[in-house]
Amino acid sequence: MGTILIPLIHTLNSGFRTRAVLLAEILALRHQLAILKQSTKKRPRLGKSDRFLWVRLCHWWPDWRNSLLIVKPETVLAWHRKGFRLYWTWKSRRRHPGRPNTTKEIQDLIRTMSTANATWGAPRIHGELLKLGIEVSQATVAKYMTRRGKPPSQTWRTFLENHLKTMVSVDFLVVPTISFRILFVFLVMSHDRRRVLHFNVTAHPTAEWTADQILQAFPWDTAPRYLLRDRDSIYGDSFRRQISSMEIKEVLTAPRSPWQNPYVERVIGSVRRECLNHIIAINEASLRTTLRSYFSYYHDSRCHLALNKDSPEPREIQCPNKGRIVAIPKVGGLHHRYERRAA
Repeated sequence: MGTILIPLIHTLNSGFRTRAVLLAEILALRHQLAILKQSTKKRPRLGKSDRFLWVRLCHWWPDWRNSLLIVKPETVLAWHRKGFRLYWTWKSRRRHPGRPNTTKEIQDLIRTMSTANATWGAPRIHGELLKLGIEVSQATVAKYMTRRGKPPSQTWRTFLENHLKTMVSVDFLVVPTISFRILFVFLVMSHDRRRVLHFNVTAHPTAEWTADQILQAFPWDTAPRYLLRDRDSIYGDSFRRQISSMEIKEVLTAPRSPWQNPYVERVIGSVRRECLNHIIAINEASLRTTLRSYFSYYHDSRCHLALNKDSPEPREIQCPNKGRIVAIPKVGGLHHRYERRAA
């Protein structure tokens, strides 16, 4: 009797339901029957679209639990929570994931700055890049900097260039005269800007004479910190005492190693190739006059590769509107200086 009354009561109750609720129940029951028909296993399999349908039904149909036959209500709620997570994952996605790509040129520039400036960190390099109009983050700079296995150290070239202003070199060159006498030319050269600070000529060099030349080259408080020379015996006790009294530290090259004193050796080579190989010295006075003329040209006019093709005394760049080009003879016509002169 009870088995007959239950369906009857259920049917009577359905008469009092709204049409929309009945349609939802019919849809739910038919959907489950369709799944059962399609399933080839004992346990029915529900796809994504099936789960989506039940999630939507539970939103606007209050009695959806009473029509469930093949799944539990907790399962539908779990589907809803999973769908909620997927929805917000999709909505929260970044339109352009990751940082913008850093070009190869900027990466190379960061590495070059890091290598050339041993004491610079990421903040300093980042500041330089900002001044160049390159917008990158400081973290990007740190990423592409050159890695060092030990504390940073400056290069030897940087070390030497930092000491150029405090270092001079001295050396002798030999010049034969027309009568086959030998004259000695003493040179004092500053490494900074390759200037010849002092020179003199003698036929009988001694330690006392050489010490006196150093005193003439550096009067008052103009003495350098270091003096680079070879181990010639001409630099005797008098010379060393004079150097010591001027608080100059001597740096000696190895025996038979002229390449260790390259700046003054280079100047001596230039003097020979550009001047002395083209003249015959008559005596000390004539040689001194010739060298004075050459060193004037050397300082004021001659272009040096080591100085970015400028002269030791910087030359002004003359624009074409300053007039025509004229040649000015130097060193008796062995060399010329070219300038623009107004007509």
